[in-house]
Amino acid sequence: MPSSADATDASNAPTEPSKYRDLRDELESLTTEAFRPEHSDIDRLSTLDIAKTMNGEDATVPAAVAAQLPAIAAAIDAIAERMGRGGRLVYAGAGTAGRLGVLDASECPPTFNTDPAEVVGLIAGGPGAMTTSVEGAEDSAELAVEDLSALHLTADDAVVGVSASGRTPYAIGAVEHARALGALTVGLSCNADSALAAAAEHGIEVVVGPELLTGSTRLKAGTAQKLVLNMLSTITMIRLGKTYGNLMVDVRASNEKLRARSRRIVSLATGASDEEIEAALAATDGEVKNAILTILGHVDGPTAAHLLTQSAGHLRAALATALHTP
Repeated sequence: MPSSADATDASNAPTEPSKYRDLRDELESLTTEAFRPEHSDIDRLSTLDIAKTMNGEDATVPAAVAAQLPAIAAAIDAIAERMGRGGRLVYAGAGTAGRLGVLDASECPPTFNTDPAEVVGLIAGGPGAMTTSVEGAEDSAELAVEDLSALHLTADDAVVGVSASGRTPYAIGAVEHARALGALTVGLSCNADSALAAAAEHGIEVVVGPELLTGSTRLKAGTAQKLVLNMLSTITMIRLGKTYGNLMVDVRASNEKLRARSRRIVSLATGASDEEIEAALAATDGEVKNAILTILGHVDGPTAAHLLTQSAGHLRAALATALHTP
Protein backbone atom coordinates (compact mmCIF):
# COMPACT_ATOMS: atom_id res chain seq x y z
CA MET A 1 0.00 0.00 0.00
CA PRO A 2 1.54 3.40 -0.98
CA SER A 3 2.66 5.68 1.85
CA SER A 4 1.35 9.18 2.41
CA ALA A 5 4.77 10.47 1.27
CA ASP A 6 4.36 8.57 -2.00
CA ALA A 7 0.93 10.08 -2.43
CA THR A 8 2.30 13.57 -1.79
CA ASP A 9 5.14 13.06 -4.31
CA ALA A 10 2.67 11.84 -6.89
CA SER A 11 0.39 14.82 -6.34
CA ASN A 12 3.33 17.21 -6.76
CA ALA A 13 4.63 15.57 -9.93
CA PRO A 14 3.61 17.37 -13.12
CA THR A 15 0.99 15.61 -15.19
CA GLU A 16 1.87 14.76 -18.77
CA PRO A 17 -0.31 17.54 -20.25
CA SER A 18 1.19 20.02 -17.76
CA LYS A 19 4.74 18.97 -18.65
CA TYR A 20 4.17 19.47 -22.34
CA ARG A 21 2.32 22.72 -21.73
CA ASP A 22 5.37 24.09 -19.91
CA LEU A 23 7.70 22.94 -22.67
CA ARG A 24 5.37 24.38 -25.29
CA ASP A 25 5.43 27.73 -23.50
CA GLU A 26 9.22 27.58 -23.40
CA LEU A 27 9.48 26.85 -27.10
CA GLU A 28 7.07 29.63 -27.96
CA SER A 29 9.38 32.09 -26.19
CA LEU A 30 12.30 31.19 -28.48
CA THR A 31 13.02 33.28 -31.57
CA THR A 32 14.03 30.18 -33.50
CA GLU A 33 10.58 28.67 -32.89
CA ALA A 34 8.51 31.74 -33.81
CA PHE A 35 5.71 31.40 -36.38
CA ARG A 36 5.92 33.52 -39.55
CA PRO A 37 2.32 34.26 -40.62
CA GLU A 38 3.57 35.93 -43.81
CA HIS A 39 4.76 32.51 -44.99
CA SER A 40 1.60 30.60 -44.10
CA ASP A 41 0.69 30.20 -47.78
CA ILE A 42 4.15 29.25 -48.98
CA ASP A 43 2.93 25.86 -50.18
CA ARG A 44 0.75 27.69 -52.71
CA LEU A 45 3.68 29.49 -54.35
CA SER A 46 5.54 28.32 -57.42
CA THR A 47 8.74 26.38 -56.84
CA LEU A 48 10.80 29.33 -58.09
CA ASP A 49 9.07 31.75 -55.70
CA ILE A 50 9.63 29.39 -52.76
CA ALA A 51 13.29 29.14 -53.73
CA LYS A 52 13.56 32.95 -53.94
CA THR A 53 11.92 33.30 -50.53
CA MET A 54 14.22 30.73 -48.97
CA ASN A 55 17.28 32.31 -50.57
CA GLY A 56 16.24 35.69 -49.19
CA GLU A 57 16.01 34.21 -45.70
CA ASP A 58 19.43 32.58 -46.04
CA ALA A 59 20.98 35.88 -47.14
CA THR A 60 20.35 37.33 -43.66
CA VAL A 61 22.56 34.78 -41.90
CA PRO A 62 26.02 36.31 -42.56
CA ALA A 63 24.95 39.60 -40.98
CA ALA A 64 23.81 37.77 -37.85
CA VAL A 65 27.18 36.02 -37.69
CA ALA A 66 28.99 39.33 -38.23
CA ALA A 67 27.29 40.77 -35.15
CA GLN A 68 28.99 38.06 -33.07
CA LEU A 69 32.51 38.36 -34.52
CA PRO A 70 34.08 39.85 -31.36
CA ALA A 71 32.70 36.96 -29.29
CA ILE A 72 33.81 34.44 -31.92
CA ALA A 73 37.33 35.89 -32.07
CA ALA A 74 37.65 35.82 -28.28
CA ALA A 75 36.59 32.17 -28.22
CA ILE A 76 39.07 31.28 -30.98
CA ASP A 77 41.99 32.90 -29.17
CA ALA A 78 41.10 30.98 -26.02
CA ILE A 79 40.73 27.69 -27.92
CA ALA A 80 44.04 28.20 -29.72
CA GLU A 81 45.80 28.88 -26.42
CA ARG A 82 44.50 25.59 -24.97
CA MET A 83 45.31 23.58 -28.09
CA GLY A 84 48.75 25.19 -28.25
CA ARG A 85 49.60 23.53 -24.96
CA GLY A 86 48.33 20.13 -26.07
CA GLY A 87 44.61 20.39 -25.41
CA ARG A 88 41.74 19.20 -27.58
CA LEU A 89 38.75 20.89 -29.20
CA VAL A 90 35.52 19.02 -28.47
CA TYR A 91 32.11 19.79 -29.96
CA ALA A 92 28.98 18.52 -28.22
CA GLY A 93 25.45 18.77 -29.56
CA ALA A 94 22.30 16.91 -30.51
CA GLY A 95 20.52 16.48 -33.82
CA THR A 96 21.60 18.90 -36.54
CA ALA A 97 23.89 20.77 -34.15
CA GLY A 98 25.64 17.55 -33.18
CA ARG A 99 25.99 16.45 -36.80
CA LEU A 100 27.55 19.78 -37.75
CA GLY A 101 30.08 19.41 -34.93
CA VAL A 102 30.99 15.88 -36.00
CA LEU A 103 31.32 17.08 -39.61
CA ASP A 104 33.64 19.93 -38.66
CA ALA A 105 35.78 17.67 -36.49
CA SER A 106 36.03 14.96 -39.15
CA GLU A 107 37.31 17.45 -41.73
CA CYS A 108 40.27 18.62 -39.62
CA PRO A 109 42.60 15.59 -40.12
CA PRO A 110 42.64 15.72 -43.95
CA THR A 111 42.71 19.52 -44.05
CA PHE A 112 45.19 20.28 -41.28
CA ASN A 113 46.89 16.92 -40.65
CA THR A 114 45.58 16.86 -37.08
CA ASP A 115 45.32 13.65 -35.11
CA PRO A 116 41.66 12.47 -35.06
CA ALA A 117 41.78 12.80 -31.26
CA GLU A 118 42.67 16.53 -31.42
CA VAL A 119 39.29 17.75 -32.67
CA VAL A 120 36.38 15.58 -31.56
CA GLY A 121 32.68 15.74 -32.34
CA LEU A 122 30.19 14.27 -29.85
CA ILE A 123 26.56 13.80 -30.83
CA ALA A 124 23.83 12.83 -28.40
CA GLY A 125 23.03 9.17 -28.96
CA GLY A 126 26.45 8.27 -30.35
CA PRO A 127 27.69 7.72 -33.93
CA GLY A 128 24.44 6.08 -34.99
CA ALA A 129 22.65 9.39 -34.40
CA MET A 130 24.50 10.84 -37.39
CA THR A 131 22.06 9.11 -39.72
CA THR A 132 19.19 7.99 -37.49
CA SER A 133 17.43 10.00 -34.82
CA VAL A 134 18.03 8.65 -31.31
CA GLU A 135 14.89 9.59 -29.42
CA GLY A 136 15.39 11.26 -26.08
CA ALA A 137 19.19 11.50 -26.27
CA GLU A 138 19.18 15.28 -26.47
CA ASP A 139 17.19 15.48 -23.22
CA SER A 140 19.96 13.87 -21.17
CA ALA A 141 22.62 16.01 -19.52
CA GLU A 142 23.88 12.82 -17.88
CA LEU A 143 24.61 11.31 -21.29
CA ALA A 144 26.83 14.29 -22.09
CA VAL A 145 28.75 13.73 -18.87
CA GLU A 146 29.26 10.06 -19.80
CA ASP A 147 30.48 10.96 -23.28
CA LEU A 148 32.94 13.55 -21.97
CA SER A 149 34.12 11.26 -19.20
CA ALA A 150 35.08 8.69 -21.83
CA LEU A 151 37.45 11.30 -23.28
CA HIS A 152 39.13 11.85 -19.89
CA LEU A 153 38.66 15.60 -20.21
CA THR A 154 41.31 17.88 -18.71
CA ALA A 155 41.71 21.59 -18.01
CA ASP A 156 43.74 21.92 -21.22
CA ASP A 157 40.74 21.02 -23.37
CA ALA A 158 38.06 23.26 -24.90
CA VAL A 159 34.43 22.15 -25.14
CA VAL A 160 31.95 23.84 -27.47
CA GLY A 161 28.31 23.14 -26.75
CA VAL A 162 26.18 23.64 -29.87
CA SER A 163 22.39 24.08 -29.77
CA ALA A 164 20.13 26.20 -31.97
CA SER A 165 17.63 26.71 -29.17
CA GLY A 166 20.29 27.14 -26.51
CA ARG A 167 18.23 24.99 -24.15
CA THR A 168 19.25 21.45 -25.16
CA PRO A 169 20.11 19.54 -21.97
CA TYR A 170 22.85 17.49 -23.69
CA ALA A 171 24.76 20.61 -24.83
CA ILE A 172 24.25 22.43 -21.53
CA GLY A 173 25.26 19.34 -19.56
CA ALA A 174 28.45 19.04 -21.60
CA VAL A 175 29.41 22.66 -20.97
CA GLU A 176 28.60 22.54 -17.26
CA HIS A 177 30.61 19.35 -16.75
CA ALA A 178 33.57 20.67 -18.74
CA ARG A 179 33.59 23.96 -16.87
CA ALA A 180 33.54 22.17 -13.54
CA LEU A 181 36.72 20.38 -14.60
CA GLY A 182 38.41 23.66 -15.53
CA ALA A 183 38.19 23.15 -19.29
CA LEU A 184 37.48 26.11 -21.56
CA THR A 185 33.80 26.29 -22.50
CA VAL A 186 31.97 27.89 -25.41
CA GLY A 187 28.21 27.96 -25.89
CA LEU A 188 26.99 28.43 -29.48
CA SER A 189 23.26 29.06 -29.91
CA CYS A 190 20.83 30.99 -32.10
CA ASN A 191 18.72 32.62 -29.38
CA ALA A 192 19.59 35.57 -27.19
CA ASP A 193 19.95 35.12 -23.43
CA SER A 194 20.21 31.34 -23.80
CA ALA A 195 20.89 28.94 -20.95
CA LEU A 196 23.75 27.47 -23.00
CA ALA A 197 25.58 30.78 -23.37
CA ALA A 198 25.03 31.53 -19.68
CA ALA A 199 26.57 28.20 -18.72
CA ALA A 200 29.70 28.77 -20.82
CA GLU A 201 32.71 30.99 -20.35
CA HIS A 202 32.30 32.25 -23.91
CA GLY A 203 28.76 32.69 -25.21
CA ILE A 204 28.15 33.07 -28.95
CA GLU A 205 24.50 33.82 -29.79
CA VAL A 206 23.85 34.17 -33.53
CA VAL A 207 20.23 35.33 -33.64
CA VAL A 208 19.04 34.48 -37.14
CA GLY A 209 15.33 34.91 -36.37
CA PRO A 210 12.39 32.60 -37.11
CA GLU A 211 12.79 29.90 -39.71
CA LEU A 212 10.98 29.69 -43.04
CA LEU A 213 9.45 26.43 -41.80
CA THR A 214 8.45 27.00 -38.20
CA GLY A 215 10.98 25.42 -35.85
CA SER A 216 13.09 23.79 -38.58
CA THR A 217 16.42 24.89 -37.17
CA ARG A 218 18.44 22.89 -39.67
CA LEU A 219 17.81 25.87 -41.98
CA LYS A 220 19.09 29.36 -41.03
CA ALA A 221 20.21 28.27 -37.58
CA GLY A 222 22.06 25.30 -39.06
CA THR A 223 23.72 27.53 -41.65
CA ALA A 224 24.79 29.97 -38.95
CA GLN A 225 26.24 27.19 -36.80
CA LYS A 226 28.17 25.80 -39.79
CA LEU A 227 29.64 29.25 -40.50
CA VAL A 228 30.74 29.70 -36.90
CA LEU A 229 32.18 26.19 -36.61
CA ASN A 230 34.12 26.84 -39.84
CA MET A 231 35.63 29.89 -38.12
CA LEU A 232 36.38 28.16 -34.83
CA SER A 233 38.34 25.32 -36.41
CA THR A 234 39.90 27.13 -39.38
CA ILE A 235 41.11 30.25 -37.58
CA THR A 236 42.31 28.18 -34.63
CA MET A 237 44.40 26.13 -37.06
CA ILE A 238 45.75 29.33 -38.64
CA ARG A 239 46.76 30.54 -35.18
CA LEU A 240 48.47 27.18 -34.56
CA GLY A 241 50.59 27.51 -37.71
CA LYS A 242 48.69 24.97 -39.79
CA THR A 243 48.73 27.32 -42.79
CA TYR A 244 51.28 29.44 -44.66
CA GLY A 245 49.37 32.48 -45.81
CA ASN A 246 46.18 30.98 -47.16
CA LEU A 247 47.80 27.71 -48.20
CA MET A 248 46.96 24.45 -46.44
CA VAL A 249 50.56 23.43 -45.86
CA ASP A 250 49.62 20.73 -43.35
CA VAL A 251 47.26 18.98 -45.76
CA ARG A 252 47.42 15.18 -45.53
CA ALA A 253 47.93 13.72 -49.00
CA SER A 254 45.80 10.61 -48.56
CA ASN A 255 44.47 10.27 -52.12
CA GLU A 256 45.39 11.19 -55.69
CA LYS A 257 43.56 14.54 -55.60
CA LEU A 258 45.33 15.56 -52.40
CA ARG A 259 48.70 14.41 -53.73
CA ALA A 260 48.17 16.68 -56.74
CA ARG A 261 47.03 19.48 -54.42
CA SER A 262 50.18 19.02 -52.33
CA ARG A 263 52.34 19.64 -55.34
CA ARG A 264 50.30 22.67 -56.32
CA ILE A 265 50.64 24.12 -52.79
CA VAL A 266 54.43 23.70 -52.87
CA SER A 267 54.46 25.35 -56.29
CA LEU A 268 52.35 28.30 -55.15
CA ALA A 269 54.48 28.82 -52.04
CA THR A 270 57.87 28.53 -53.74
CA GLY A 271 57.56 28.98 -57.50
CA ALA A 272 59.84 25.96 -57.82
CA SER A 273 60.03 23.72 -60.88
CA ASP A 274 58.29 20.35 -60.97
CA GLU A 275 61.65 18.64 -60.59
CA GLU A 276 62.53 20.67 -57.49
CA ILE A 277 59.10 20.00 -55.98
CA GLU A 278 59.37 16.24 -56.49
CA ALA A 279 62.85 16.20 -54.98
CA ALA A 280 61.72 18.23 -51.96
CA LEU A 281 58.70 16.01 -51.33
CA ALA A 282 60.86 12.90 -51.66
CA ALA A 283 63.32 14.32 -49.13
CA THR A 284 60.57 15.08 -46.61
CA ASP A 285 58.39 11.95 -46.92
CA GLY A 286 55.71 13.95 -48.71
CA GLU A 287 55.29 16.56 -45.97
CA VAL A 288 54.24 19.74 -47.74
CA LYS A 289 55.32 22.17 -45.02
CA ASN A 290 58.75 20.54 -44.75
CA ALA A 291 59.17 20.51 -48.53
CA ILE A 292 58.47 24.23 -48.74
CA LEU A 293 61.03 24.90 -46.02
CA THR A 294 63.73 22.88 -47.79
CA ILE A 295 63.21 24.94 -50.94
CA LEU A 296 62.79 28.42 -49.47
CA GLY A 297 65.18 27.92 -46.54
CA HIS A 298 67.83 26.03 -48.55
CA VAL A 299 68.03 23.24 -45.96
CA ASP A 300 67.82 19.47 -46.15
CA GLY A 301 64.90 17.33 -44.99
CA PRO A 302 66.12 16.51 -41.45
CA THR A 303 67.04 20.16 -40.82
CA ALA A 304 63.60 21.28 -42.00
CA ALA A 305 61.96 18.83 -39.61
CA HIS A 306 64.14 20.06 -36.73
CA LEU A 307 63.41 23.73 -37.43
CA LEU A 308 59.67 23.08 -37.59
CA THR A 309 59.79 21.21 -34.29
CA GLN A 310 61.62 24.14 -32.72
CA SER A 311 59.01 26.59 -34.04
CA ALA A 312 56.03 24.45 -32.91
CA GLY A 313 55.11 23.87 -36.55
CA HIS A 314 55.00 27.53 -37.61
CA LEU A 315 56.52 27.65 -41.08
CA ARG A 316 57.15 31.40 -41.11
CA ALA A 317 59.13 31.22 -37.88
CA ALA A 318 61.10 28.19 -39.06
CA LEU A 319 61.85 29.89 -42.36
CA ALA A 320 63.06 33.03 -40.59
CA THR A 321 65.44 30.90 -38.49
CA ALA A 322 66.71 29.03 -41.54
CA LEU A 323 67.43 32.22 -43.47
CA HIS A 324 69.18 33.92 -40.57
CA THR A 325 71.28 30.96 -39.46
CA PRO A 326 74.90 31.36 -40.59
